Amino acid sequence: MNKIIILGKPNVGKSSLFNCFFKERIAITSDISGTTRDINIKSIIINDIEALLCDTAGIVQKEEGFFIDIKQKVLSFVNDNDIVLYVIDGSQGIDDYDIKLFRKLKNATLVINKIDKKKDGLNTWEYGIFGTKNIFFISSLHNKGLHSLKEFVSQKLNNAINQDPILEDCIQDSNKIINIGIIGRVNVGKSSILNALLNKERSVVSDIAGTTIDPVDDKIEYKDKILNFVDTAGIRQRSKIEGIEKYALDRTKKILEISNIVLLILDSSMPFVDLDEKISGLSDKYNLGIIIVLNKWDIRYSEFQEIQKEIKRKFAYLSYAPIITASATNKRHINDIKDMILEVYENYNRRIPTALLNSTIKDATIRHPIPSDKGKMVKIYYATQIRNAPPEIVLVMNKPKSLHFSYKRYLINYLRKSFNFKGSPILISPKAKSSKFNDKENKPESVVES
Repeated sequence: MNKIIILGKPNVGKSSLFNCFFKERIAITSDISGTTRDINIKSIIINDIEALLCDTAGIVQKEEGFFIDIKQKVLSFVNDNDIVLYVIDGSQGIDDYDIKLFRKLKNATLVINKIDKKKDGLNTWEYGIFGTKNIFFISSLHNKGLHSLKEFVSQKLNNAINQDPILEDCIQDSNKIINIGIIGRVNVGKSSILNALLNKERSVVSDIAGTTIDPVDDKIEYKDKILNFVDTAGIRQRSKIEGIEKYALDRTKKILEISNIVLLILDSSMPFVDLDEKISGLSDKYNLGIIIVLNKWDIRYSEFQEIQKEIKRKFAYLSYAPIITASATNKRHINDIKDMILEVYENYNRRIPTALLNSTIKDATIRHPIPSDKGKMVKIYYATQIRNAPPEIVLVMNKPKSLHFSYKRYLINYLRKSFNFKGSPILISPKAKSSKFNDKENKPESVVES
């Protein structure tokens, strides 16, 4: 699939232009230099032509800290066949560093942003020093000049021939795609795990907390599936969230809404903290499959048995989650994570035949009868699974409000013993005979398990 890459220095309006193409606020924008730190890639259709629009981190002249890695990552991402939109700030005049960078790029298009007033006062001929005839004057803030730019990009797409077979497969068969969100607190190694899973330096890695702001996603083909990984911003305590990080948290929540599975990354080099437990609750909130990844296992603070006990104590409600020890540094068990994703996804989509489900529920009630309600018998007439991903089961009863949460938990644990639901939540909802339920209403509630 063709790529449209937006390049330029910080604060020239790259993310604003990115958002203008989509006509919605996808990339986080702010006046803070370095707001975008990774490559934000989204599929877009321009005049019936599908492409990947890429918002990149700003390239600074004075390279220090993780900005050195950013420049190398951004420039290595660009291929000769890509459509490159090099954005500069028209209100600041021409900069020698822009000219130097632009001339290094092949067939780049110059975009002069922040032309918020008429062009009459501009010496447009001065921009000829960049050595290109393809120059567009726009204002992403006021949506000016964008139509001509989009038409130009559409024409370039018509002539482009760079195709990505993996991404084409994604479009042709969306059932093959598994969306995996990567969550955890800051500096547990989420970006490093993403890079190891992709086997390339896709996400910027730094010791600076909060390096990842925009969600970073990329796809790989693994066995017969497409794994779409999204590295989300590291989560802090609410009291410590500053500036643009509040937008990053909103993006994380939106990513989880469309995910199937989450990788909960924990730092095994130190004891877990309360924030780890709070973050893990996001999988339950969004009813997602989950895999616990103990990163930095090469420098673990204790042996597996002790750490496993700590996980069972702090994350008791995730007893069904598989645990994988890993090291992004030495690529330990990275393929095991991919294999486990496939297994959990299969369990997440598991559907139990109605007859087998009812016989299993009946066996469970015989082994442990349902407690009565003030001396009156509570009965389950029948059970039916109304959907999968995750499995949702309705129990049709005479007294649905009398089914205690502890008995729901018992039924879920019994189902887990009978079927393989490793890594997948099970949702149960008791309903009266007269209730109407379908895939769009009366969504079953999630039961916390032990």
